[in-house]
Amino acid sequence: MALANYSSLNRAQLTFEYLHTNSTTHEFLFGALAELVDNARDADATRIDIYTERREDLRGGFILCFLDDGTGMDSNEAASVIQFGKSAKRSPESTQIGQYGNGLKSGSMRIGKDFILFTKKDNTMTCLLLSRTFHEEEGIDEVIVPLPTWNARSREPVTDNVEKFAIETELIYKYSPFKSEQEVMEQFNKIRGEKGTLVIIFNLKLMDNGEPELDVTSDPRDIQMAETPPEGTKPERRSFRAYAAVLYIDPRMRIFINGHKVQTKRLSCCLYKPRMYKYTSNRFKTRAEQEVKKAEHMARIAEEKAREAESKARALELRLGGDLARESRVTLRQVQNSAITMRREADVKKRIKDAKQRALKEPKELNFIFGVNIEQRELDGMFIYNCSRLIKMYEKVGPQLEGGMACGGVVGVVDVPYLVLEPTHNKQDFADAKEYRHLLKAMGEHLAQYWKDVAIAQRGIIKFWDEFGYLSANWNQPPSSELRYKRRRAMEIPTTIQCDVCLKWRTLPFQLSSVEKNYPDSWVCSMNPDPEQDRCEAAEQKQKVPLGTLKKDLKSQEEKQKQLTEKIRQQQEKLEALQKTTPIRSQADLKKLPLEVTTRPAGESQTRPQRPRSPPLPDVIKNAPSRPPPPTPLPKSISQLKKSTSAWTNISTPKLASMLSKEEASTSRTHQHTVTAGKSNSTLKTLAKPGTATKAPSAVLQNPKSSHETPSSKAAKVPSLKKSATVKCSQASATRKRTLNTTEDGSEEEGEHKKEKTKRGKFVAVKEEKKDSSEVVVELTDSAGEEELAELKKAQKDKGLHVEVRVNKEWFTGRVTAVEMGKHAVRWKVKFDYVPTDTTPRDRWVEKGSEDVRLMKPPSPEYQAPDMQQEEEVVVAEPSTSDCVRIEPDTTGPSSSQETVDLLVQILRNCLRYFLPPNFPISKKELSSMSSEGLLAFPLKEYFKQYEVGLQNLCNSYQTRADARAKACEENLCNSERKLKETEEKLQKLRTNIVALLQKVQEDIDINTDDELDAYIEDLITKGD
Repeated sequence: MALANYSSLNRAQLTFEYLHTNSTTHEFLFGALAELVDNARDADATRIDIYTERREDLRGGFILCFLDDGTGMDSNEAASVIQFGKSAKRSPESTQIGQYGNGLKSGSMRIGKDFILFTKKDNTMTCLLLSRTFHEEEGIDEVIVPLPTWNARSREPVTDNVEKFAIETELIYKYSPFKSEQEVMEQFNKIRGEKGTLVIIFNLKLMDNGEPELDVTSDPRDIQMAETPPEGTKPERRSFRAYAAVLYIDPRMRIFINGHKVQTKRLSCCLYKPRMYKYTSNRFKTRAEQEVKKAEHMARIAEEKAREAESKARALELRLGGDLARESRVTLRQVQNSAITMRREADVKKRIKDAKQRALKEPKELNFIFGVNIEQRELDGMFIYNCSRLIKMYEKVGPQLEGGMACGGVVGVVDVPYLVLEPTHNKQDFADAKEYRHLLKAMGEHLAQYWKDVAIAQRGIIKFWDEFGYLSANWNQPPSSELRYKRRRAMEIPTTIQCDVCLKWRTLPFQLSSVEKNYPDSWVCSMNPDPEQDRCEAAEQKQKVPLGTLKKDLKSQEEKQKQLTEKIRQQQEKLEALQKTTPIRSQADLKKLPLEVTTRPAGESQTRPQRPRSPPLPDVIKNAPSRPPPPTPLPKSISQLKKSTSAWTNISTPKLASMLSKEEASTSRTHQHTVTAGKSNSTLKTLAKPGTATKAPSAVLQNPKSSHETPSSKAAKVPSLKKSATVKCSQASATRKRTLNTTEDGSEEEGEHKKEKTKRGKFVAVKEEKKDSSEVVVELTDSAGEEELAELKKAQKDKGLHVEVRVNKEWFTGRVTAVEMGKHAVRWKVKFDYVPTDTTPRDRWVEKGSEDVRLMKPPSPEYQAPDMQQEEEVVVAEPSTSDCVRIEPDTTGPSSSQETVDLLVQILRNCLRYFLPPNFPISKKELSSMSSEGLLAFPLKEYFKQYEVGLQNLCNSYQTRADARAKACEENLCNSERKLKETEEKLQKLRTNIVALLQKVQEDIDINTDDELDAYIEDLITKGD
């Protein structure tokens, strides 16, 4: 589609308010100043002058100027400056800092409201004004930028439109600090050479008190952050001179602030005992993946263009046929050449794409350099650079995060390329926070290794710092200024300085006279006392940094297995916690309920109901006594609930499923009302024979205390709801034909049951109104919940269990001597069999099921696996925080002998599940549902055979692994012994040569043993001053 077809469409517009919005990305003001310094460095400038000039007529009282001797810009390049997001520096292999085409605009607008730029290149002089003041006073919404150009020699305008040039210069004279052409030309004259750039920022932003944010009066040699106290503030965050000194990892450009040179630093050369660690990782892929996608897109477009050009060339060749006219041949040749050129471009783009895809798979390597800052030990942390530009400083990692003296005073330096991590637009952070955290973690691991390698802790941390003059217990106190301590620090860190002419870095030899020497700003190589480095032609010496290696602690197989087992146990506990509730969400879930119900009107409840037998309940079966227990009176409320089950009406499962599915939303709403209403007890409604209701149970149900006073043992005395109560309930729910109410009723037993608390009970009552006002009530109870009435009695059976308890990361065996029922958990008091020290308690209270306690034998049926219990557990509604009355299931079931058989079957099923081989043809799920007849036909012989084979294979793998490890250890031992022997021979030879050398220098020296030689050398080193 032709571009002309888009002329009627809307276009995105940039308003001048965006100039301010864009500047707010710079929270750190020095970061905005650094953006302009970065532009000078990217322009290959060798010098940048940052200075201020007093202008009381402008807001802030001064203007801020940045003058560099870089490549400058012509009129076309200057015009691209005002295009937001456009940058000619953007390429993955670029070492330039700017990538986003936004730094000049955002940085300058953060410092002030207006800036004017003067630049010279190729015999042209260009001026650019970007002014918010101009837009505000003229009421202009669009961003308009005057951009006049002059000839550098004749000072004549370079323009085709004289009127446009006149308007541009008039705006500059009106809204800039320079009111005439002469003043404008004076600014161009400040650019001394034929090329360079001058940026002037004026109408500076002010603080709330009316003062400028930058303080240029307190220190004439510096630019400082206003109202920032030196106490508790890093110098780089208060002084721009200090920040500019470490802004680049390998500074080459000279920086002057108010005419005084900044003594830039190479951090790795300013540290005591620096050491480099190479770090390789495949983790950093975000930036590389973006580059691959971009290269694939470019290659695809180039390939399409090449195919289109080749197709046109073939079509033209066929159309011309045998036409030998000159014009036809020329046209054909041009089309063919164009197709060949596009094919070459497509091939180049394809090779670039393939190279980037290969680079994506290759691991990225970074160099970490660590050293101790003995000049200012409180200034420690990681300095992280991106393409040589400082992004983050004083980042604490690894042991430094603990706040102790370990790794205190250590500074780390790393330069991260663009393909590893991409910085944010303000260059104060990294875009991918996840990968940046991974980088910090890796640096923390290598920092811990460096601390081990330099062995400061082994010699004594306090003693180490005392040696360099840190005599105060206050960590932030500066070192002693005594001459001997200054000399001691100077001996360890040689002076590194940059030549003002060749910009090479030179390391000066140590001299006592240079300890407190201040070097001139214009230091040159000829001032170097080293005869090999006293001229600019001499090559720059590279810093020799020892290479360290990260030694990871290798865990034994037993430790790995133990750690893996612990993780598996924790995950299993989480899974069990998630499996404790199984809510009904659909009809399919409802069909899984262990219930068989049918529909019958409530009026037929006068005859004895024929309810089906309840499904097997594991807890009830295993707790069933061997003979009938003596009659025990039950609390009235529980007896009422139990007897009311005989009056239940039965509804068929399909109808129940339909009712539940229709009222699903009603369930959640009703449950919310029930829980949040704050009622102490809900009304439990049951149906009995009509006309036999003689006593309203409302008082019994509403008063938990009275519900336990009168026991009931006969079914004939079961109270039921009065008909009037039933009618009232029906009228209250007349707005909905069917309601699904979730209710809970909690009570505490008193007297002999004072300490016993019933578990939470859940049920769902489904009510259906009919024309004759008869009701159908269905009560669903979860099979696991009904069996937990006597939980306290079961908990008391835990006494005498042999368990293991973890104390101070060690496991001790003991016995459960007491059990306490808490509101949310069961607590065991464990008495230990043996404790090794007096610091370990001889008994301890622990929470049953916690991570710090475990049984010393496989779970018995008393504590069967949670997945076995949960198979029959269905939760329809969430329980309330109060204890609830448990409804007893129907006990008309099998005899005690049948219960014993079922119990044994369950034990066998648990044992088979516990030791089931991995590839056994019968799964755990099938085994869980297998009947007793199926277990009789279970292939035990094949079961144990596979189990023994798997166990034997596991033992063999452990043995093979142990043999291989023993062999490798023997080989390492032999190699170490050989290397030790070679090292001892070299050391002896070195000592012999040193003795010979000393005897040549000083003939009367008498050294007979190695110890005398070592003592003599150590004495020479310590007394070198």
